Amino acid sequence: MNKNSINFIVTIILGFILSLFLPWWSIMIAAGITAISIPLKKAAVFFIPFVAILLFWAVYCFILSSTNDFTLAKKIAQLLQIGGNPYILILLTGIVGGLAAGITAIFGKQIVTFRK
Repeated sequence: MNKNSINFIVTIILGFILSLFLPWWSIMIAAGITAISIPLKKAAVFFIPFVAILLFWAVYCFILSSTNDFTLAKKIAQLLQIGGNPYILILLTGIVGGLAAGITAIFGKQIVTFRK
């Protein structure tokens, strides 16, 4: 397995474990720790944690929303004026989490670079 795959899997696992005990920003801690411990190169520093957390949050949000037939997700989607579509809301949720994780991973990479 290459570093990209390892970083992807560790970010998802660490994000899941930390999200059991901490608030939403625990995914940022997971992305920062993996960026420091498993350094990536170039654009992969941003995109690997971005996709990992986007996938994690989208799947987790889908599982939570499907238990109540997307009732709350539909209402929130109406409030956000995205046509009441819960799937677009799930995608937007994943994108927001992915952006937070990707930016934090860049900061983590900069910490490693700065220490050298």
